[in-house]
Amino acid sequence: MDFVLLGAGQRGMIYARYACQKGHGIAAVAEKDPVKREIAQREFHIPADKCFADAAELLARPKLGDAAIIATMDRDHFGQAMPAMEKGYHLLLEKPISPVPEETLALEEKARETERRVVVCHVLRYSPFFREIKKQLDAGAVGRIVTVQHNENIGNFHFAHSFVRGNWRRSDTASPLIMQKSCHDMDLLVWLIGSGCRQVASFGSLTCFKPENAPKGAAERCADCPCQDTCRYNAYKAYLPVMGSWPAAVLTENQTEEGLREAIQTGPYGRCVFRCDNNVCDHQVTALEFENGVTATFNLSAFTNRIARTLKIMGEDGELRANEYTNEIEITRFASNGVDRCESCVIRPDLTSTGHGGGDGGIMEDFLALLEGRQAEASSEIRYSVESHMMACAAEEARLTGAVVNIADFRRRHGKREGA
Repeated sequence: MDFVLLGAGQRGMIYARYACQKGHGIAAVAEKDPVKREIAQREFHIPADKCFADAAELLARPKLGDAAIIATMDRDHFGQAMPAMEKGYHLLLEKPISPVPEETLALEEKARETERRVVVCHVLRYSPFFREIKKQLDAGAVGRIVTVQHNENIGNFHFAHSFVRGNWRRSDTASPLIMQKSCHDMDLLVWLIGSGCRQVASFGSLTCFKPENAPKGAAERCADCPCQDTCRYNAYKAYLPVMGSWPAAVLTENQTEEGLREAIQTGPYGRCVFRCDNNVCDHQVTALEFENGVTATFNLSAFTNRIARTLKIMGEDGELRANEYTNEIEITRFASNGVDRCESCVIRPDLTSTGHGGGDGGIMEDFLALLEGRQAEASSEIRYSVESHMMACAAEEARLTGAVVNIADFRRRHGKREGA
């Protein structure tokens, strides 16, 4: 099969490389950054006349492949996915589907109308870690689920990189944090609990990364700052020690000390984290009630050292604790009293080398199997992924208004209008 690649950044290149490793080809690329476009052209042997600076240009051409990998910025997805489906492409669509609920619902409808297969990159469904949790829950390891505590520990340096200095720092140009980062987590909750969501409430704000919290005398950029030695967000401390890997690899294709220093001096990742134009939350708590009666709390936070998700799932017969960082899933069956020994075990799922704990490779294998006719459906097709997006959008509305938002009402308000 041939794929077209819209967006040759980090995510798009991961998926494209996997397709090529499995014997498929990249027939065309659209990427506005000329350096990234040239890298994709060279690596995938794409003819010059099939390399475009604008996705609209590629999509205006006669169909160039069987499927499209759309890995562009959040607010570009709708304007690219709609014509791509009309053109005849099946889609691997990076999350979020769209930060706009009306667009998300319209894309789901378009996929149904055109009979296109649209797989949304909720890669955590495919990681061995979360698949093992799902397997244990479905097997009744804790009995019927009653309530869940779920934490997304974003990591302070990760948050500063992606959501203060980086592409996802503003809700108006990208997405609210709970959508961009945590539609993954909304999707996990729906999948693990096995139910749609009934209603949500949410609270959170931007607390730390603001001008009034800058160290006294701090400059606009790290290169000029007298606080370099004492500030842990100093860009030189953040990127030079990890040269050649994420997140330093995002700054420049020139992964040398000279290249990184130049990027820090001149690019967006060298700005003071307290003096950027960011507006997304750095912490948010959401309470959710599901249609099957399960309740859940979800806590996302920039203020953690590790980057990992942790869960506690409490059932009628036991509890499951899971730590993504340590790769441990502990299951405890309840005892009859406080002195009897309880039944407990720890599971450590197999580790894999692909990104997101094996999720990147897993979703590509699912997508390829779907297109090749080896299976009837994929785990994260758009009809399953829309629920998580409604939850994230509703949670943001709840945060901003202080209301408890009913998901069914939210869908109706943002769905297709009569006569539209």
